[in-house]
Amino acid sequence: MNISVPRRVTAVAALAALALGGLTGTASAGSQAAAAAPDIPLANVKQHLADLQSIATANGGNRAHGRTGYKASIDFVKAKLDAAGYTTTLQTFTSSGATGYNLIADWPGGDPNQVLMAGSHLDSVSSGPGINDNGSGSAAVLETALAVSRAGYQPTKHLRFGWWGAEELGLIGSKYYVNNLPSTERSKVKGYLNFDMIGSPNPGYFVYDDDPTIEQTFKDYFAGLGVSTEIETEGDGRSDHAPFKNVGIPVGGLFTGADYIKTAAQAQKWGGTSGQAFDRCYHSSCDTTANINDTALDRNSDAVAHAIWTLSGTTTPPTGTVFENSADVSIPDNGAAVTSTVNVTGRTGNAPSNLAVGVDIVHTYRGDLVVDLIAPDGSVYSLSNRSGGSADNIQQTFTVNASSEVANGAWKLRVQDKASIDTGYINNFKLTFP
Repeated sequence: MNISVPRRVTAVAALAALALGGLTGTASAGSQAAAAAPDIPLANVKQHLADLQSIATANGGNRAHGRTGYKASIDFVKAKLDAAGYTTTLQTFTSSGATGYNLIADWPGGDPNQVLMAGSHLDSVSSGPGINDNGSGSAAVLETALAVSRAGYQPTKHLRFGWWGAEELGLIGSKYYVNNLPSTERSKVKGYLNFDMIGSPNPGYFVYDDDPTIEQTFKDYFAGLGVSTEIETEGDGRSDHAPFKNVGIPVGGLFTGADYIKTAAQAQKWGGTSGQAFDRCYHSSCDTTANINDTALDRNSDAVAHAIWTLSGTTTPPTGTVFENSADVSIPDNGAAVTSTVNVTGRTGNAPSNLAVGVDIVHTYRGDLVVDLIAPDGSVYSLSNRSGGSADNIQQTFTVNASSEVANGAWKLRVQDKASIDTGYINNFKLTFP
């Protein structure tokens, strides 16, 4: 957070109607409840924090603007998103005589005129590694973006994620991004969600009160956990939502507190220690991986995903002719590739340019797996190449341009486990032809 300026819940129908009627457009009488967001694995978020800590340690103890640790942090996040199928853009700017970087990641699909964006600043101060401020927000947004990819999520809105540079110098990166968006592009951004410090060691649960629909989305999420919230005041105007708000874009977000002192009433409500700062290591060298409250980080990471899923809307699953194989196929640990075969018959001409490939693989470490679609003539289409890290399972629908392939014939899902220890099986493989 800048100082230059003084477990999973299911969206109820009422919340979905509120979100659809406000931020996401007008809800009809037949509107369905928003799809439930996946649980965001705390272990994955903490691994991102450990990686950011390692980057800081290897680069003078910080990840500040203009330092090698910041550029290494941007490169780390970008590589994860590129592997997950995002279209990434590295935006450069100059501040204090040094080159700064913003990273923008767009998830393919969704209405380009209806953009939902989430972001966080990735830089630290120069005095420490910045793991809570703001590795915590950056890691949660990153893991939510990866969860979108794992789920093959295709919402109504277009999803965009951002990691901002030089926030600690006065919101420089996010101001640069917003100021350089043409007015026509600004008008397409229907909401921006900001996450800056969401794992404070003596946490509070604070919700931005800027846009009522976004605010209520977060409040309802925490109410579902039985966690009380308060309106965020400590960081109001001091983080990257401010440039978006200043040009009329609806904003919201979460915060667990910085150097303000937790009151006795807040300690009674949330636990922790009264009379101490929410984050005693704020802007200090001790803002390391030891400076994180796991419960707060877990709850807030799930809240990030909940808001993305709730506010972005859902599209109808692929419809058409389905060819399916539901027979289980064991995947040998660190062994030879195995296949599941679907025989397509009765089709004329070639396969479509938007062939929906449904993959359901149960496995305890998806990062071990190489998954390909094999066309009847032997052509190979890569679906997943050891992506997703330590998360379980690959359960998503991939879209493949198979228009150069004859539709009829034996299509195969090929899976190979390329590392030892974890095991699993192909549970289901299906092709949907529109």
